Amino acid sequence: MVGNTLNCPYCKKKIVLTDSIIRPIEEEMRKNLEKDIRKDLEKDLALELEEKDEEIREKDKELDEAHKLESSLRKERKELEKAKKDLELNVERRLDEERKKIEEETMKNTDAQHKLKDLEKDKLIENLKGQIDNMKRTAGQGSQQLQGEVFEIEIEQQLRDNFPLDEIEHVPKGISGADIIQKVCLRSGRCCGLIIWELKNTKNWSNSWIPKLKDEQRKMKADLAVIVTTALPDGVTNFTFSEGVFISDCQSFIPVASILRYQLAEVARVKQSGIGRTEKMEMLYNYLIGTEFKQKVEGIIEAFINMQKDFDQEKRAIQNLWAKREKQLQRAITSTGEMYGGIHGIVGASMPEIKAMELKELPAGDETEDKKRELE
Repeated sequence: MVGNTLNCPYCKKKIVLTDSIIRPIEEEMRKNLEKDIRKDLEKDLALELEEKDEEIREKDKELDEAHKLESSLRKERKELEKAKKDLELNVERRLDEERKKIEEETMKNTDAQHKLKDLEKDKLIENLKGQIDNMKRTAGQGSQQLQGEVFEIEIEQQLRDNFPLDEIEHVPKGISGADIIQKVCLRSGRCCGLIIWELKNTKNWSNSWIPKLKDEQRKMKADLAVIVTTALPDGVTNFTFSEGVFISDCQSFIPVASILRYQLAEVARVKQSGIGRTEKMEMLYNYLIGTEFKQKVEGIIEAFINMQKDFDQEKRAIQNLWAKREKQLQRAITSTGEMYGGIHGIVGASMPEIKAMELKELPAGDETEDKKRELE
């Protein structure tokens, strides 16, 4: 088979290129080309494998550090829990020891010493109560103005809740006068009297409050004036009537308001009837300032105070339980989020998405600079 011809560079003769000559040359060229390509591919693959190995080593190192950190945190938590249990056990032991000491001393002492110890114990309890009250007041003390505003809002809200027919008006700060004005209204809507309230959230009682409130009562032509205070005068429990002004603590003002409101309504009905007005008003006034009225109000107040004590005890127990569970849940959620974030940083995009752990995107145009900084 005759193919193409080629001039020999040496003998100047024509050489016929047959398939038997071309094929070995092509085969040799193809093999050389494949070798070159294979070498390049092997070199690139080796580089890529080396990079992958380096990435894997870095990921393994980060994973080891995360495991070490988690192990350290778990160890610290166990140590804290153990320390807490040891502390509780030591406290119980010390309490038991103190109880035993007290019991032994009580058994050894005479009746006179019993009395002395009881008096000392009562005195100690009273002192501790005073210290606890001071500590509570100090711990919860913020701005004096803020405390007063919160106190006024609470009293005002209780008056609104208990007397929905009445008009309860809050006097803003900076305006002279009482703190709250209560217009006592009947179901018909007719106003039958005015009660002004002065609120004092202070540590000590001041006698100067009474004449000042009486002046405000005369200016506003109010029927009755009441001071609700956290500090009662010496020798007064729950409430009293002094110099034409009613004085009540924070637990007793609602029963006092109920009785005063009832008396104003009765006086209004007597005025409306016009029969025996003077005699009935005198009878109501005498009843209002008499012993029977005070005893009835005291009975109502005692019931309210007992109910309030039970409610406060239940409230504290529930709040303690809620706080304990909230800390436990927060600790579990925080640990889970940290573990998820650490694994996500190692694995990357191949990590299955957990919607509860992902950050939601904000709508375009609604992000402020502060929100962007918080997200970063």
